[in-house]
Amino acid sequence: MIWLTWRQFRGSAAVTVAALVALAAVLAWTGPRLAADHATGITACTASGTASGTASEACGRFFDRLFEDYQAPFLAVTLVLLLLPGLIGLFWGAPMITRELETGTHLLVWNQTITRTRWLAVKLVMIGLAATSAGGLAALAATWWSGPLDRSAPAGWTLMDPVVFGARGVVPMAYAAFAFVLGVTVGLLVRRTLPAMAVTLVLFAAVQVTVPLLVRPHLMPPVSGTFELGPANVTSFGVPAGGSPTVSLEPAVPGHPGSWVLSTRLVDGAGRPVPTNTAGAAVPVSPASGPCAPSARRSPVAGEGSDLDGCLAEINRLGYRQQATYQPFERFWALQWIETGIYALLTLGLAGACLRWVRGRPS
Repeated sequence: MIWLTWRQFRGSAAVTVAALVALAAVLAWTGPRLAADHATGITACTASGTASGTASEACGRFFDRLFEDYQAPFLAVTLVLLLLPGLIGLFWGAPMITRELETGTHLLVWNQTITRTRWLAVKLVMIGLAATSAGGLAALAATWWSGPLDRSAPAGWTLMDPVVFGARGVVPMAYAAFAFVLGVTVGLLVRRTLPAMAVTLVLFAAVQVTVPLLVRPHLMPPVSGTFELGPANVTSFGVPAGGSPTVSLEPAVPGHPGSWVLSTRLVDGAGRPVPTNTAGAAVPVSPASGPCAPSARRSPVAGEGSDLDGCLAEINRLGYRQQATYQPFERFWALQWIETGIYALLTLGLAGACLRWVRGRPS
């Protein structure tokens, strides 16, 4: 039975191995250069920052340039890892049984000394292990290659971000195993290859969207806090002519770099939310006098040689704060293992359902 399963699966396995080898070759070729650029840049920005007393600012600018230079391959690697489990479910899982059912070859096997349960169990174990290994090897290569970028990625692309989280660590293995068994389950129920592939794709995509949005944020109780406004959590700040200062918040929290921010808003001294529009949250501070007046600043736009720090300090003094709910970066591996366990339970449940269905199905 093992030999027969291998004979039926070897074509798909060869294509997948070739794709993984190509991915590994590209990452091995570009990875050392990325690591060298990261090490050289860190050394340079630390030295220049130490001399001028602004090491964090110098290294922050370097991280932005490094990520910009490698953003395209970073996104490509992440996309490959996100698509791989779905492709395994689509082309390995869904057709595995439907091909046998459509051609009737399952009847030949069932009339031999091999039981139906063993027939399906061997297929599930062999190809399931191959799917898990493919997801694990791809994730290992991607995690190694993207290490320098993951440590310095801007807000929205950190390891805890939902998109990047699913392409790093151990969860791609669980996704691949689940997608494969999901495809097998759908194939047993639908019994036609093309419809089974379509249903598998829709169901797996729905799960992959639902888990990051509704499940993962609550796997561990999120942390809430209030923070002063500053460069770490303000993405844009300005005082338009004749208007009140506007603040747009970054999906980040001061003192907790790399955290996954679930919600963020600006609140006043009494804890009431400040209304927000497309320009940001309008803070009811008079620009006619005080630190936010034109006479106290050289430019209405931050970053153009202006001194809006005094105006921002005044807003902080009045009690305006960022109120955020987030998952700290330190929980990355805990969330990885918890989610992996959930997918493993789902995979085992579907596999058990498949075995029960085959054992009770009439010939």
